[in-house]
Amino acid sequence: MITVELADDQSLVRAGFHALLDAEPGVTVVAEAADGESAVFLARRYRPQVVLMDIRMPRMDGLEATAQITGDPNLDNTRVIVLTTFELDEYVFGALRAGASGFLLKDVEPADLVAAVRVVAAGEALLAPRLTRRLIEAFVASSPIGPADPSDPAGRELEKLTPREREVLALVGRGKSNAEIAERLVLSPLTAKTHVARLFSKLGVRDRAQLVVAAYESGLIIAGRDRASNT
Repeated sequence: MITVELADDQSLVRAGFHALLDAEPGVTVVAEAADGESAVFLARRYRPQVVLMDIRMPRMDGLEATAQITGDPNLDNTRVIVLTTFELDEYVFGALRAGASGFLLKDVEPADLVAAVRVVAAGEALLAPRLTRRLIEAFVASSPIGPADPSDPAGRELEKLTPREREVLALVGRGKSNAEIAERLVLSPLTAKTHVARLFSKLGVRDRAQLVVAAYESGLIIAGRDRASNT
């Protein structure tokens, strides 16, 4: 059974999502929160597999609530999906940096919402590569990131990686799947998966969404090209 928490200050939104998800086999809503503080409290109490998190809420916004949930070692198995009204909401990038596994628009189709919950509960990141890359690239365009400085934390993290791991990180940053990475680098799918797993460990991230952010923040991907492949 996939357990879900809903965090949104609009009762009608919560009611709609609750009815939709509870009608699905193998999915149940275990908690509802109308503000960020309650979202964190209820997550710690019920330890849901997935939290659907609104950003703009009273008492504590969804950004801080996401950071507290993903930073809690007792909630290692809880994943956060950020809900937003605007496709290029600047706060979504911050939520991804805080540890969210992806984001959805609030007008998402019911079937897509259910699919997203199942994907994230299974341990995958809800990247929706086209939308997520566009979001991050819009953020980067407004705050250009130059080549990684070895003295910066992001630069030091990059120094931990082998040349092959940098190539893999750049491709993950482009939204490529393990199969696509394997094909691009002429690797077996298992080897590509192993490289991605090592990136999780070396960079201390939870899932692919954070790898995408790391690829941009480190300067590995710059203005439409990546330094690993010079393309």
